[in-house]
Amino acid sequence: MIVIDNVSSEPSEPVHRGRWCRGMSWLWGAAWLRGSGWVVLLCLLVLIYGSHAPLIALTQSDGQVPFSPSSCVILIELTKLLVSTATLLATEGRSALFSTSVRGVHVLPYAAPAVLYSLNNNLVVYMQAHMDPSTFQLLSNLKIVSTAMLYSSCLGKRLRPTQWLALGLLTMAGGAHSYSSLGNEAAAGPEDHWGPRLHVNGQGLVLLLVYCSSSGLAAVITERTLKSQRLPLSLQNIFLYSWGVVINVATHVGGNGKERSFLEGFSALVWLIVIGQAAAGLMMSVVMKHGSGITRLFVISSAMLVNGVISWAMLRLQLTPLFLLPTGLVAIAAYLYYR
Repeated sequence: MIVIDNVSSEPSEPVHRGRWCRGMSWLWGAAWLRGSGWVVLLCLLVLIYGSHAPLIALTQSDGQVPFSPSSCVILIELTKLLVSTATLLATEGRSALFSTSVRGVHVLPYAAPAVLYSLNNNLVVYMQAHMDPSTFQLLSNLKIVSTAMLYSSCLGKRLRPTQWLALGLLTMAGGAHSYSSLGNEAAAGPEDHWGPRLHVNGQGLVLLLVYCSSSGLAAVITERTLKSQRLPLSLQNIFLYSWGVVINVATHVGGNGKERSFLEGFSALVWLIVIGQAAAGLMMSVVMKHGSGITRLFVISSAMLVNGVISWAMLRLQLTPLFLLPTGLVAIAAYLYYR
C-alpha cells in the first residue's frame, strides 16, 4: 500500500483567488491521490516515459537529432520552473515566494539532484545515437537495481523479502523482453524488411551505466530532501528547477550549445517532447513527495512495455509472443510489492 501524507488546508484563503486557485491547491496536494487520481497520475507518467525515446528517434535525420540537446533540456527545466512558480503564487500567494523563513539551508540540497538530473537528461538524448529506443528503455531498467539498493541503504527503508523478489521480477521483465527481441534480431537478416533492428554499442553501454547510477542517486537525494522539508511542493520544485535552469544554461554556454543556434531544428515534435517531459517531471515530484521512489521504478518498468508497443507501431520494431512474459512479470511484481 502506498501511504499518502496528510495535507493541511489554508483556513483564510483570499476570495479573489477563485475556484481555479483552490483547484490548483487541491491538485498539487495529496488529497486527490487517495482516489482514482493516483492511478491517473501513474498512467500518464507511464505513457509519457514510454513514448519519450520513440519521439526522439522520430526526430532523427541520418542517425542524428536535428536540435541542440542542451537547448531542449533548458526549455524543459524552464517550463517546470514557470509552472511551479505560477502554482505557488496561485495557491499560497506572493508571501510564500519571498518568505523570510526560507534560508540557504533549504535551497542548497537541491543542487546535487539538479546536477544529476541535468546529466541524465542530456545522456538520454546522446544515447540514442548508440542504441535504438527499445534497447535504451529495456537496459535502463538497471535503474531498478541501483535505486533499490540506494533506497534501502541511504533512506534506511527495510524491504520485505517479497518486495525484493518483486524488484527482482521487474529486472527479469526487462531482461526477458530484451532476450525475446534480440532473438528476433538474430533471426532477421541485415536487410530485414521489418525495419530497424535492436542494437547497442560499447560506448552506449558505458553511458547507460552512468545514466542508471546517477538516476538512482538523484532519486534518493530528491525523495529525502522533499520529505525532510515541510514546505509547499511547488516551492521545493522552484528550488530544484532553478538549479536545473542555471546548471543547464551553464552547460549550454560552455560548449554543448555551440554546434547549433538555440532553437535550430525545433519542430512541433520537439516541442511536444519538451512539454511532455516537463509535465512528467512535475508529476514525478508529486510521486516522490507523497509516494515512494520505488513507485517510480514501477512506472519505468511499465513504460518499457508502452515503449515496445509504440516502437512497434511507429518505428516498425518487432514484437513477439514472448512480449506477454515481461508484461506478466511486471503485473506480478506490482502485486507482490504493494499487497
